Amino acid sequence: MTKKKWLLIPLVLVLILVSFYCYQAIQFQNKFLDKTMIGNTDVSKLTKEEAKTKLNELVDAEVYRVLDNGEVFKEIPKKELGMEYDIDKTVNNAMSKQNSWLWFMSYIQAPEKEDLEAKGINKESLNKIMDSVNKELEAFNKNRKQTKNASVEQKDGKFQIIPEVQGDSIDTKKFISAAAKSIEKGESDIELTKFIEKPTILATDDNLKKELDNINKVAEINASYSINGQEVKIPKDKMASWVIFEDGKLNLKQDEVKKYVEELGATYNTSTNPSKFKSTKRGEVSVPAGALSWTIATDTEVAQLTEQILKGEDFSGRVPAFQGSGTPASSLIGNSYIEVDLQNQHMWYYKDGQVALETPVITGKPSTPTPPGVFYVWNKKRNEILRGEDYASPVDYWMPIDWTGVGIHDSPWQNDGAYGGNSFQTVGSHGCINTPPSVCAKLFDMIEVGVPVVVF
Repeated sequence: MTKKKWLLIPLVLVLILVSFYCYQAIQFQNKFLDKTMIGNTDVSKLTKEEAKTKLNELVDAEVYRVLDNGEVFKEIPKKELGMEYDIDKTVNNAMSKQNSWLWFMSYIQAPEKEDLEAKGINKESLNKIMDSVNKELEAFNKNRKQTKNASVEQKDGKFQIIPEVQGDSIDTKKFISAAAKSIEKGESDIELTKFIEKPTILATDDNLKKELDNINKVAEINASYSINGQEVKIPKDKMASWVIFEDGKLNLKQDEVKKYVEELGATYNTSTNPSKFKSTKRGEVSVPAGALSWTIATDTEVAQLTEQILKGEDFSGRVPAFQGSGTPASSLIGNSYIEVDLQNQHMWYYKDGQVALETPVITGKPSTPTPPGVFYVWNKKRNEILRGEDYASPVDYWMPIDWTGVGIHDSPWQNDGAYGGNSFQTVGSHGCINTPPSVCAKLFDMIEVGVPVVVF
């Protein structure tokens, strides 16, 4: 064989290859490349018309797949969503994207999948199915490792940063939102692992470190109340146990703070607790709660105390939020008050700790006794008529001390020698404190509205 003939062989081979390449390129100008997928349907080597026919036949079998690391977690028939597709547009778009001159690339790498173009979707059906998927994912997450943010917690007696935890649980809220949009676009699947929850607060977060400093400040503050003239310290270990760090914020356990404030009220509220009183003749006595009292306003105090503590600064002399006629800011009775000793049938008026006036009195008879308690003169009136079911008594001086009609007044109908002793048992009042007229006039002028009245 001559040299020329040998040279013709490669040329012929090249011509054959070029011819085959061109033939294939021309063929794929009107047909889909190998491994071409539209939705979940293989349209390889089909013409546009053939692909449209096949898709129209199989469209009811189309499913939307939820994948977990490539494996099918759930399949949702698209017809259950009431979806309609624009097959013509989908096929034309897919054909326009392929390059027939690169037909050989489909044997190396499959062409990018084309999703069916959706015309519309039934929103009600979509929402119903998404609710169902959400419930399945919530159950699915229970068996997976939960992602946790870095946090500040009390451990081994001190607060420290606990590192974040990267789990493999799914952020269901983000997934459901993305899946709904994906379905509306006509896509065929979605991958769960793209929605694994990620910690948003890391142990290296500067704000977390600052909060740790703030927490330690809060846990170490010195704090106390001033209640009825007494200092009431809040235990440091108790305050430290209230501190929490949640969602990137320093706060206090509100239920624990409320429990403490309620205990404070149970111990000190003068509306429910008796008051210790140093009497003139009988030493220290216990006087029941009366009209002059206060109660800690629990919810308001919880909010205000929380705000105060979170400042991270020492405080003392705090007066709790309260409601009532008295105030916890100072001693309920103080140094100026009226003392009524029922046992001794005697009354004193102390002004700045000194006796300014005293007198024997007549209090309620056994059937209508004068109630004991810490009261106060809430009004002063002249020339009143005191009325009851079986009486109407005019008086010159009237000083009510509670809300049931009990008060201090002059009693001109009583004999001068009747005041004091045991006369209350026979000529006693309906509950009021009968006072000699001349003494009552002096007392009326000496006192101010608001003066405490201690009856025991």
